[in-house]
Amino acid sequence: MSPTMVEHSGLDIMCLNNYCHSSSSSSSSEPDKKIFTKLKLSLSGDYPRKNAEILSGQYGTNLLLIGAALMLAVAHHGPSVKEEHLLSFVTCLMILQLIWMMWYILVRERQKDTRTEKDVHATTCWIRGGLTLLALLSLIMDAFRIGYYVGYQSCVSAVLGVYPVIHATHTIAQVHFLWFHIKDVIKSFETFERFGVIHAVFTNLLLWCNGVMSEAEHFLNNHKRRLSALGYGNLTIVHSEPHCNCTTSTCSMFSSSLFYLYPFNVEYHIFVSAMLFVMWKNIGRTIDLSANRKRLATKSQGLTVGPILGLLALASTIGILVVYVTHVEESLQTRQSAISMFYIYGIVMLVFMCSAGASGLLIYRVDHMPLDTSKNPSRQLDTELLFGSSIGSWLMSWCSIVAVFGTNSSPPYRWTNLIYSLLIVLEKYIQNLFVVESLYRQQEDGEREDPELPAAPEIFSVTSALAPPYDGIINRAFQTPDRTCVTMENDQEESGQVYRCPRKPSEVPLPVGNKVKEPTNIKRQILKNIAVFLIMCNISLWILPAFGCRPQYDNGLEQEIFGFSIWTTVLNFAIPLNLFYRMHSVASLFEVFRRV
Repeated sequence: MSPTMVEHSGLDIMCLNNYCHSSSSSSSSEPDKKIFTKLKLSLSGDYPRKNAEILSGQYGTNLLLIGAALMLAVAHHGPSVKEEHLLSFVTCLMILQLIWMMWYILVRERQKDTRTEKDVHATTCWIRGGLTLLALLSLIMDAFRIGYYVGYQSCVSAVLGVYPVIHATHTIAQVHFLWFHIKDVIKSFETFERFGVIHAVFTNLLLWCNGVMSEAEHFLNNHKRRLSALGYGNLTIVHSEPHCNCTTSTCSMFSSSLFYLYPFNVEYHIFVSAMLFVMWKNIGRTIDLSANRKRLATKSQGLTVGPILGLLALASTIGILVVYVTHVEESLQTRQSAISMFYIYGIVMLVFMCSAGASGLLIYRVDHMPLDTSKNPSRQLDTELLFGSSIGSWLMSWCSIVAVFGTNSSPPYRWTNLIYSLLIVLEKYIQNLFVVESLYRQQEDGEREDPELPAAPEIFSVTSALAPPYDGIINRAFQTPDRTCVTMENDQEESGQVYRCPRKPSEVPLPVGNKVKEPTNIKRQILKNIAVFLIMCNISLWILPAFGCRPQYDNGLEQEIFGFSIWTTVLNFAIPLNLFYRMHSVASLFEVFRRV
């Protein structure tokens, strides 16, 4: 090989090592280098966050599916999978959540010197207060379960005694977490915290599903007993009592009282899971400080019509509930009269609710205000839950409409059932629109967003209307002697001396106390009355199915068309969603009341 070739090849090697652009191989490596750089940036950017979201979401979904599989096996009442197996699984999940919450609280205590960002829209004090009340009722239910276990401890599994103790501990710790940490925007240990929060979300969802299943089984057994009393055969009634005698005299009281507390326990867990889901969505989020302010809770003036009509609806609801529950198990004619009474009551209630919601929407159509498009995970979740939970009652309503037109029988409540079902669909349409538009409307000009912060003067504003014109050297003491006097007065007070300036009588009358009388706003008064009335009506429509007034089980029309098993499956899916819709509507409408 000639020296020239050796030298040339050596130059080529040096040129390749220095990424010489004249080489063909080096020119092909430039796009590869750009692709690698872009991939590296994507891996170091949003990739870990999105990957953690997907992985934690799949983890929580599989937890829920495992619990659902156990629940279906328990519902079959076979010899292999029993209730204690399901309770053991749920108890382990609660213990893991307790460990995570303790770890989270300890870490926050060690980092209390560093400022933790908070999402002020995540929840409000009144929501946490309502959840605390529901938690207290859940603790009473746990006490009843412990008393039930003590009476039958000789022949039941120890899991039935451990579960209520762990559940009570879990409830107390979770309420503490909701009060002090639910608004946190987590920026450290994000991947681990995502798994911890989503574990808490699906643990509460499983507890909700377990309560719904127990409640549905209770109502189904009562329905079977009524059908057996009317002469229908081939219905298997499951007896869940232990095969031994109770050692105390209160076992039956504990057992029957549990089902009156289930609705509160169910609502507690579904609301907590929704709040924790908002916390999960906030992990790693960059808070927009301009939009992260509390809304001003406007004053409640002129509240008369709404509360009076709402209390009247609530009182009539309690009367309907008592009459229905006492008469539905009597003779056929009395039973039909009770069902007809329920549908007539429901039609009147829904007509008033549709009218109220339509009036609110009409006011919004007249008053053109822009929508608030800022990012708010809590508000977005409220909207999605309203629409999602509406599916349950819509499904029941359309099944009832099909049954009314398809049945060959003609009971006295046939056409009232049709009108009631159509109004259910319409009422949810109107109420959902009213709530969503109320939550997304911007507040009127002149209203401060945060009532806890004083209105700051425009100190650094260039275009401030309060700034005096600048005409060269300004003698502040000459132009504003009162302000100079106040400054001297404050300095004297700090040094312990007393100095008082002569006060000039004010040309503007000062208000007495801290209240400033606002001009009367008729539209605001009407909207507040509508919100209060709809709150009371939704509470009324939650009370009826929660405490046993379920004519969908008793009227027989849908069961004739769809069959017993299919219709009970529809009801077991739809009624829990309807109950959640009503309670969630109460929370959303209360927020509307505060914002209007």
